[in-house]
Amino acid sequence: MATINVKGIVLSENNMGDYDKMLTILTPNLGKISCSAKGARKPKSALLAGTQLFCFGEYLLYQGTSTYHINSCETIEIFYKIRTDLDKLKYAIHLNKIVQDITDENENCYQILQLYLNALYLIAETKKDKDLIVSIFKLRLLSILGFTPRVMACVNCKEKENLQYFSIKDNGVKCEACSRQDKSAIFMSESTANAIRYTISAPAKKVYLFDLKNDALEEFKLITRVYFNEKLEKEYKIEELF
Repeated sequence: MATINVKGIVLSENNMGDYDKMLTILTPNLGKISCSAKGARKPKSALLAGTQLFCFGEYLLYQGTSTYHINSCETIEIFYKIRTDLDKLKYAIHLNKIVQDITDENENCYQILQLYLNALYLIAETKKDKDLIVSIFKLRLLSILGFTPRVMACVNCKEKENLQYFSIKDNGVKCEACSRQDKSAIFMSESTANAIRYTISAPAKKVYLFDLKNDALEEFKLITRVYFNEKLEKEYKIEELF
């Protein structure tokens, strides 16, 4: 039977039988797939490390009738610091839920996987504000999914100056005059507006390379949270684990 070599990250793990696991893995080209890992829970199993939640690895698979089966795996990154810090874990699980909701099998998920991995790395290894990481992730993800906001001119009158409001309803920025009739318009500072423009246009490897503080950070968090929930028609909250 033909085998497939793929890289991917474990989105979920569930026990099956005495020693087996059923995994959900996000891959760049196959999308989100289900994989069985026979004997993965045995203490000396070669699959033990590579079948844990948040493990990014290289997997040798073969396709069965209804699922994939893992022959072997080699870990690339296990994000150990996320596993040992409840605060980091809380944010990682929040992103995980989103990724599981918006991905499916047989999709090209390269951009989503790259965005997700970079976010997990920053959460695990840096002191960057985790709320900012999540906000950048959400806005960039919306752009990948086809909900890129219009930010270069007022979405109503096409004015290019004094764009101080973000319209949730009309998917972009508005000038002060046009915002008066829009109850969904949220005021934003110039720093916040620049952050939004950067997030949707920066190269993938550099999308997280900025910081915001104080009022600008709160504005950016608010806009991205409301816009994200509106477009995905679901309210996503960062919840305490215990």
